[in-house]
Amino acid sequence: MDKNGRWDHQLIYNLVESTSSVLDLGCGNGELLARLESDKEVTGQAVEADPARVSEAIQNGVAVYQKDMDQGLPEFNSKSFDYVVLEKTLQVLYRPMIVLEEMLRIGRSCIVSFPNFNYREVVEKLMRTGRMPVTASLPYQWHETPNIHLFTLNDFLDWINDHRVEIVDGYAGNGLDYRPLDLSADSREAEELFFVLRTGKLI
Repeated sequence: MDKNGRWDHQLIYNLVESTSSVLDLGCGNGELLARLESDKEVTGQAVEADPARVSEAIQNGVAVYQKDMDQGLPEFNSKSFDYVVLEKTLQVLYRPMIVLEEMLRIGRSCIVSFPNFNYREVVEKLMRTGRMPVTASLPYQWHETPNIHLFTLNDFLDWINDHRVEIVDGYAGNGLDYRPLDLSADSREAEELFFVLRTGKLI
């Protein structure tokens, strides 16, 4: 677990190889990329839409520029990074499919994580209260949430099976813990989902 309690940050830190190149999309304050650059001699580049977060990332020593990813990422050459990372951002994008396609084009491996809107606790709260659930991974009231595309593990697997995408690795996160993904159970049992992907044969 990293010092900020982010299981996904720690998992990415463990997975990324030393001296590799990383493009961090929606980098926030740049803490993860700064840590990778410092500890693993990673060559990093970040993209962030929020001006305040761009400023924080710069203060953390990260090379970052402000960009709306929904416009695509044509400035990056194909296979120009070893890893492209998109953490807990896919659901807030207006054009998530464009961003996923760009990730697969730019990166040799792609790391993507997102909340699972079919998580058992979320569905049960919705059915019990008749109100949009507020949980640790979905901490927003309905009128302030940035999440505009609600999808599940099975929705994401449909996209994977419709494209030339290979699952290299998968993990399920619950609270502060994570474990290898169980495709048969984690449509309902995983609070958050984490994939390592690359282009490949249909699965």
